[in-house]
Amino acid sequence: MFGRPHLSSPRVRLLAATVLLAGAAGSAGTAGTADAATPTEGTLTDSGSPVTWTGGPFATDNASALVLSPPQCDALLDPCDDFTLHVSTPAGYGTDHALKVSVSWADPSADFDVYVLDAAGDVVGSAASVADPETVSVPPTSGDYTVRVVPYAATGSTYSASASMVATTGGTGGGTGGGTGTGTAGAGPAYDTFAAPASFPDANNAGEPSIGDNWNTGTTTYQSSLSTYAVTWDDTTSPATPHWSDVSANAGNGCPQGSTISLDPILFTDHATGRTFESQLTGVDSFTCYTDDDGATWHPSTGGGIPSGVDHQTLGGGAFSANGVGALPTSSYPNAVYYCSQDIATAFCAVSRDGGTTFGAGVPTYSLLDCDGLHGHVKVAPDGTAYFPNKACGANQAVISSTDNGTTWTVNPVPGTTPSDSDPSVATGANGTLYFGYVDGSGVPGVAVSHDQGKTWTDRQDVGTAFGIKNAVFPTIVAGDDDRAAFAYLGTPTGGNYQDQANFHGEWHLYIDTTYDGGKTWVTSDATPNDPVQVGSICTGGTACGNDRNLLDFIDVTTDDHGRVEVGFADGCINACVTDPQHVGRDAYATIARQAGGKTLDATYDPATTNVTLSSLTVTKQSDGRFSALVELTNTGNRALSGIQAEVLDGRKQVGMTPATTLAPGESRTFTVTWKPSGTRSHTVTAVVDPTNTLVETNETDNKVAQSVLR
Repeated sequence: MFGRPHLSSPRVRLLAATVLLAGAAGSAGTAGTADAATPTEGTLTDSGSPVTWTGGPFATDNASALVLSPPQCDALLDPCDDFTLHVSTPAGYGTDHALKVSVSWADPSADFDVYVLDAAGDVVGSAASVADPETVSVPPTSGDYTVRVVPYAATGSTYSASASMVATTGGTGGGTGGGTGTGTAGAGPAYDTFAAPASFPDANNAGEPSIGDNWNTGTTTYQSSLSTYAVTWDDTTSPATPHWSDVSANAGNGCPQGSTISLDPILFTDHATGRTFESQLTGVDSFTCYTDDDGATWHPSTGGGIPSGVDHQTLGGGAFSANGVGALPTSSYPNAVYYCSQDIATAFCAVSRDGGTTFGAGVPTYSLLDCDGLHGHVKVAPDGTAYFPNKACGANQAVISSTDNGTTWTVNPVPGTTPSDSDPSVATGANGTLYFGYVDGSGVPGVAVSHDQGKTWTDRQDVGTAFGIKNAVFPTIVAGDDDRAAFAYLGTPTGGNYQDQANFHGEWHLYIDTTYDGGKTWVTSDATPNDPVQVGSICTGGTACGNDRNLLDFIDVTTDDHGRVEVGFADGCINACVTDPQHVGRDAYATIARQAGGKTLDATYDPATTNVTLSSLTVTKQSDGRFSALVELTNTGNRALSGIQAEVLDGRKQVGMTPATTLAPGESRTFTVTWKPSGTRSHTVTAVVDPTNTLVETNETDNKVAQSVLR
């Protein structure tokens, strides 16, 4: 965000309250006195039972919670409860455990926030979303803590709270398929990084960038602040040679409202059509322009739909859904374009059916009773289903979806996730598999997969475990083939409160996790191994932050026409900061990480492999005494194969050959060989594919399967 309040950190804050409480905003967030909980204190150990307490009832909202984080406390005007928690744990206990605080309440119209303060009064963890319960996970370091519960919406309600020790090894728990990622450090694809020319406007003012790629021309487009850059790539060199151009929209190239003012920038490129949109938030709607020639010329748009949100807009697009009204375009442009934004108490999405020139009315997608105000970027699946994610919908993060071209929207929680400060991200594979990338409330990055438009979820797991990632921000995900996706984020192996500007000294890198099996397993790459993206705290708490909010709120990821992954990010540690042992510096330099090696998200461009596998052998005894062997052959390479046969042996005697067959990549065929056994009662039957070693294969060890059977 640029030069405005972050209306949603830690939750949506009413604009009027900023004015009403302007005087209070200048005072310390912990000023005043708090009421005592019941009981007033408790002790939690590594082997003891959870500690519980209650508080309230509260008749008055804490008004300072609208603008301060943490809020101030005053028994009359700004009520809150304090509970003293004594923690005692052995050395090293925090490597696989966390201290979890949970606060819940009975009235669904109520809302409480929770803050954990150390002995010095500094906030080490907080939860201030719309979730019930609110949960906070912090390192279980021995010491005295204050758990402060704040009534954001009092309604005369009471609350119940607990503090417990929880194991962190094996994932965050809960949900379908929860578990620890299976990635291996350094096993993922390789990446090169490319910085924008220093002469470009906003080259070092590139917080929360967007990135897109025109598959028709191979041009990558990067946007932040008021600037749009186009990059073409010469892949005949290694590393590739980038050619950067400043193509920002303006009156001279066709769009007078382009690059004039911005409260938020966003960019979207439709891979298939090559049309790129750049949008600048105005606080009422947006100034939006689009280009069909990679920024050489731009065309004006009405900006978005009315009503429109005042904050955090996003653009996306793709095929129309066959369901619902408005399933056809009204111009020669074939695809739908979505503009979504939040408006304090709800979020609106509007659809354009004429290629983004004009937009229909904004449709409410949810209210604050359903989800937090802010949401992530909108994406459209090949079947026309539109999705955008939200970091706090009740007790979970969620995906909001529309299967009828934006007419109606459904909230789909992702079980096992907990609300977070970072917007999650969604992506769809070529056949509609939905990938969800997020940072959990504990700060750990994770992924989940859905095969039914977000109704149910599988393979939810932590990622980055190979590098010991304990804190992450700015998750963003992209998919290619249906079973391939890449998940990028800024991460650090340093635990603790990553927003503690005075005491957090972690080193952040850009990490990218990749799956080639539909999200069952992931491999992790450090895309910036020799150059930290930031050292020290990264604030995700809005305009209450200090100078550690230089990176703002998100990064972005896309693919080119070969499935190479490209990540647009702002580099917060450049020049002397990289080599200085203290890593002093707070920049935001426009940078692209581009895949340089390894399999991409498009199997068409995988290195040629030849491999046939004897997938299975099943031997049965028939009623007439004969043996029957069912043999399955699979082409596990990416080249078509012909003349493939398997030999069946009973002991050392060949008893049959399967007929010669052709196998496309990934194709399996089964054959049956039958014979009359003789000799001993016990037989060893073996099937061997490519028995004469005609093929030179990637793996020669998967050609044989044996089974014992009695005659």
